[in-house]
Amino acid sequence: MRVLERKYLPRSASPEEAGVSSVAVAAFMEDMRKSGIETHSFMILRHGKVAAECFFAPFTRDTPHAMYSVSKSFTSTAIGFAVEEGLLSLEDKVIDFFPEYRPKEPDARLEKMTVRHLLTMTSGKNPSLLLDKTKNRWVKDFFDAPWISDPGEMFLYVSENIYMLCAILVRVTGTSVTEFLTPRLYEPLGIPVPYWETDHNGIEAGGWGLMLPVEDFAKFTLCYAQEGLYEGRQVIPAWWAREATAIHSDNSANQSLDARAGYGYCFWQCGGSQNTYRSDGMFSQFGIVFRDYDAQLVINCSEVDEQKTRDCIWRHFPRVFLTEGESVAAPAVDLKAMCAGAALPAQQVSFHSALEKRIEGKTIRMRKKILINLIGFPTSVLPFAATYMTKDRAGNIDRIRLHFAENECIMAWAEGDEENSVVCGMDGHYRYGQIRLGQIDYTVCCTAAWKDEKTLDIWIRPLQTIAVRKLNFVFRGNRVRMTPRTTPPLKDMAYNVAEGIDDLVKNSLLSNLLKKAMHQVWRLVEPVHKGKLV
Repeated sequence: MRVLERKYLPRSASPEEAGVSSVAVAAFMEDMRKSGIETHSFMILRHGKVAAECFFAPFTRDTPHAMYSVSKSFTSTAIGFAVEEGLLSLEDKVIDFFPEYRPKEPDARLEKMTVRHLLTMTSGKNPSLLLDKTKNRWVKDFFDAPWISDPGEMFLYVSENIYMLCAILVRVTGTSVTEFLTPRLYEPLGIPVPYWETDHNGIEAGGWGLMLPVEDFAKFTLCYAQEGLYEGRQVIPAWWAREATAIHSDNSANQSLDARAGYGYCFWQCGGSQNTYRSDGMFSQFGIVFRDYDAQLVINCSEVDEQKTRDCIWRHFPRVFLTEGESVAAPAVDLKAMCAGAALPAQQVSFHSALEKRIEGKTIRMRKKILINLIGFPTSVLPFAATYMTKDRAGNIDRIRLHFAENECIMAWAEGDEENSVVCGMDGHYRYGQIRLGQIDYTVCCTAAWKDEKTLDIWIRPLQTIAVRKLNFVFRGNRVRMTPRTTPPLKDMAYNVAEGIDDLVKNSLLSNLLKKAMHQVWRLVEPVHKGKLV
């Protein structure tokens, strides 16, 4: 795979020069803070330039970030290129690409399902939310999934639909989707080839798994806003840029304002702002195009309730955009200084416990939790949000060793056949490092602090994800109790999924059962672990 150099978007001298109000942007930032929405980065573009940008330390404009379902918009783009080049059509039957899965008994629904149905979330298939991605059967699981309707009859948001598009692309192009997109999209936009999670056969997940810095996300969003043009070059076919962002599915049965305004080819219409569409990823990753203002907002967050984030955005956008010719006084806020000091919380300066000398050089052996292994979700240093849909979940933290220095704590541990160590700042500042878990490389920043003489908190933030893993150790003699937690809390994630179950599961009995399960699952996935010093 070739290595591409990142190109940067042009910047305006000030927000006002590009037609954006500094005061309004500052008000938006303050609203996000007061609303408790953890923001990682954002860029506001107008007239092709970055008018305002902010990166909340430890995130930077070059930090790859989990995109979740924003990945779908990239898969859609790859389909657009394939259609443009005559490699497939939207009316092609899905089963024709996978004749080995055609059943002996004819299935009229299966024979009807097309590429377009996958793209518009109207396939009629309803795969289980509990499908085990660690098994090498992703395509089979899709075809084995039950039908909820005839193809084309009902909108049902199913990420596996978009995985199937990637599987089709691999078959018709003979290359990975990443290799297919590199000369067509990444190279002309100046995007270094991003990491994209795959199945066991190297097929991109499609509906999730892409990791992108906000700078590259902004270039992609701008290219669509300009109907596929970028720096004077037609990168994405203009007809596809228009078609993909138009309405092709009726999702009005959904509950939230922005989930029921219409769906295109993996792009959503926005209910909170007129003539506006977006790419959209779980935990509030958005690329929003304001057609009437020649403007875009790209933002990466860690907020479980996406509508809460979007509501906050609509309280300020599009009002942040100045009208043409509007006179503006000198801004009353120093937005540049606000953004320069933007940072996420770290642990405070820690004292040193007398237990450190006793712990030094010893190994903490943890008991394996049988139940969470049976259900396939062993506890990892990686947050649950990073492992749920992966082919290798890592997990079963064990053989922990702690070493203490003046301002640092070094934690080494094993998960299966992978061993890692991180340096954690005890002086109120992050320490950065690299780990590899679940066959994926992560940059991490870490802190540690004693809460009392027997209780140690270690925070590990994998920057390519949206979450922080928090490990609480309590030492009593040779016994050790480790309680894993996550920010955002797994409880909040589970409850939020429960609220949206009705949009995903149309059977009321099954929906109610799943809601009850979601209200308890967080307790199961993050249990207290017991171990001992040896």
